[in-house]
Amino acid sequence: MHLMKSAALMAALGLSATPALAQDVTLRFQHFVSPASANPTYFMQPWADAVEEQSGGRIQVELYPFMQLGGSAPNQFDLIRDGAIDGGWVIPGYQPNRFPEAEAMELPFMTTKSGEEASAAAWQFTQEHLMDDFADVHVIAAHMHGPGIVHKRGAAVQTVEDFAGLKLRGPSRPATLLLEELGATPIGMPVPQFPEALSRGVVDGGVITWEMSPSLKLDELTDSHTDVAGDQALYNLYFIWAMNKDVYEGMPADLRAVIDANSGMMASKWAGRAHDTGDVVGRDLMAAGGNQIAVMSQEETARIKALGQDVTEAWIADMDAKGYDGAALVARAQAAVTEHRMQE
Repeated sequence: MHLMKSAALMAALGLSATPALAQDVTLRFQHFVSPASANPTYFMQPWADAVEEQSGGRIQVELYPFMQLGGSAPNQFDLIRDGAIDGGWVIPGYQPNRFPEAEAMELPFMTTKSGEEASAAAWQFTQEHLMDDFADVHVIAAHMHGPGIVHKRGAAVQTVEDFAGLKLRGPSRPATLLLEELGATPIGMPVPQFPEALSRGVVDGGVITWEMSPSLKLDELTDSHTDVAGDQALYNLYFIWAMNKDVYEGMPADLRAVIDANSGMMASKWAGRAHDTGDVVGRDLMAAGGNQIAVMSQEETARIKALGQDVTEAWIADMDAKGYDGAALVARAQAAVTEHRMQE
């Protein structure tokens, strides 16, 4: 009797018990940072809102910060691939040597300090070179953050010699190679581990963006923040925003079209722009807390660039040994950065 009454009510409201409800989709996306940090605030949540609105509510997107659905930041790609989650934020560099071609975008001084420009280049490079690497997932966007900054306890680094002996957190293989070339002792670790490592004295500091500084409490855990001179970033990090391939392909065509409309170059630039917005906020908050804000001189920056070129040349040789054309990958990454820099 209850079922009959429910069916009658749905009929009276003009609703179907099967076709429409069968097409409703809930997507569970996961990331590993605070929901108050820049990408979740200015990209992930607005992206989810846009997808929900444009689908007329037929797609619901749930965002889970701090890896609340399980797993760890380094194995996020596999969680998406295997269907443990429907989608999420991936840093391929957290699994060194698994996606080596992506490292071309992360080499020292490869990108400008504009996350939006760098992300446009990242999407182009991804389309040209990386889609086969990511064939097991559905890539929605590929992006970069803004400039990487050196954050540390004590006085700011001002010269190459100031790096000597410092234990510094690095997020990727290219970043740690550069830190080593500078004379520091690099310690690779995902961002969620950085605050605890600082508080316990495991590291003296590390490289990360301005925008992540407030959520990691770097105003309290560090004393100084150093950028290089000029408009090229000391280093950068490559990300993808992706979803499970079977989940995407199993959606009705009209709902896949909503995902598609919020994908690609547009979404990649959107994600990069989110970091640019957060960088302004983060830098201001660090300065307001009384921390030392420093920019290296042109001369010291030139010295670091020379060391960065050594890292790039060693990376090319390593890639050649693995069967890739390292020089061609660097040239294509540089061309993509130049093309989108010129378009701004």
